[in-house]
Amino acid sequence: MSEITIRPLADRIVVMASEAVTTTPGGIVIPDTADKDKPSQGKVLAVGKGKVIEGKVQPLEVKVGDTILFGKYAGNNVKLNNKEYLVMREEDVMGVVE
Repeated sequence: MSEITIRPLADRIVVMASEAVTTTPGGIVIPDTADKDKPSQGKVLAVGKGKVIEGKVQPLEVKVGDTILFGKYAGNNVKLNNKEYLVMREEDVMGVVE
């Protein structure tokens, strides 16, 4: 994680998206034609300081190392040092996998 060179601002986070699972736990292969509009997962690599509300900084609920769920069209893809990252606002996060 020390190789990341992006420092997100405000309520933005940097995520490394996980690869799409192509098999079920039972070993069934999911074809490429299957509906893949379901939420994606990723690992949080960096977080901003928080959103300013009424002059006060409200810290983010997600933290570095969390595995999160987000929608298909959430955030913006950024390529840095031959790696792809996703930069999104915390409001695009649907939940934290625990």
